Amino acid sequence: MATTIPAREQLVRKASDLTPLLRKHASWAEENRRLHDEAIEALADAGVFKLRRPKHYGGYEVDTSTLVDVGTALGRGCGSTSWVASVYWIPTWMACQFPDVVQDEVFATPDVRVCGTLSPSGMAAPVDGGVVVNGKWGFISGAHHAHWQEIIAILVPPDGEPYPIMALVPMSDLLVVDDWDTSGLRGTGSVSTVAKDLFIPQERVLPLPVVLQGQTASKRNATSPIYRAPLLPVASASSVGTIVGMAKGARDVFLNRLPGRKITYTEYESQREAPITHFQMAEATLKIDQADFHARRLADLVDTKCAEGTEWKLEERARSRADVGAVVRLAKESVDIFATASGGTSIYSGIPIQRINRDVQAVHQHALMHPNTNAELYGRVLCGLEPNTLYI
Repeated sequence: MATTIPAREQLVRKASDLTPLLRKHASWAEENRRLHDEAIEALADAGVFKLRRPKHYGGYEVDTSTLVDVGTALGRGCGSTSWVASVYWIPTWMACQFPDVVQDEVFATPDVRVCGTLSPSGMAAPVDGGVVVNGKWGFISGAHHAHWQEIIAILVPPDGEPYPIMALVPMSDLLVVDDWDTSGLRGTGSVSTVAKDLFIPQERVLPLPVVLQGQTASKRNATSPIYRAPLLPVASASSVGTIVGMAKGARDVFLNRLPGRKITYTEYESQREAPITHFQMAEATLKIDQADFHARRLADLVDTKCAEGTEWKLEERARSRADVGAVVRLAKESVDIFATASGGTSIYSGIPIQRINRDVQAVHQHALMHPNTNAELYGRVLCGLEPNTLYI
């Protein structure tokens, strides 16, 4: 069924309107290590789970620039909520690479939520009609509220070399291990999931290299611009808005506390009057501006390449990884400035800046987002060497 796609401004406004609710539940999410059900319902009502759903299933099929705007709006309210939303966008896009008969099953659920991973921490054996998988996958953000999970496993064929596969599995087929007890992004509920002798039919299995290269097995999505791109640039562009939003959220809470705050053991009765505060505000804001530039350059590249249908150059793919690394680095530096300037009272758990600071630190440690790893990969390619990773 076709659907009318709301304008970008309308989608962003709906996401921005959720800020009070997301901030209200942010502490609950951190304490309970998962998103509040009311937050999930609000995201669904705002159309957040339809953004990467195909039009013929009632979705909006928006471009990545829209994801940046919506992710930023959500991130200002709660980093964990925005992180889970952006994680859902990526495996939902990946589900759209599967044969149409598989998508019919997945998208039969209204506001379906697909979680996933790119870590090949399972093993698969071919059997008649499909594969049998055993494995455990960690860092599965949003697993508690997901309907499906995209998993990665290494398939060992009787003849030939092992290779990674991507498969779709109903959450009811997996064991959820509640092991998410972390310093940052606690509200994401990024638990582990386990498969034991799990049979997966062949139509729900794809070779991972095919998806990484942007080759779809779907006939209905083959001509849709947003589904014809390599996975890693799409995943990167889907995530960066959340990071920019975290930094903007840190600025929001810093400014909210600024009026009336003095600098203890000095003559400044108002922190707002101190020259050091002016410098900190300017420096941190410029870093947010720079992070926003890299986020939008990345999204523009993905959207342009998708619209043109042109082949991706190796340097463009490496730069996509570099851009997401730059966003993370600059956002972290900005949040650190605001946290440093927030004073001793900011360490209390009721003050949001300390949570945002820990959340952005957790993002910084993500293997596919780490600034150093991504900058090294980009520099390697710029030096004329082949990438030393499949994830590009």
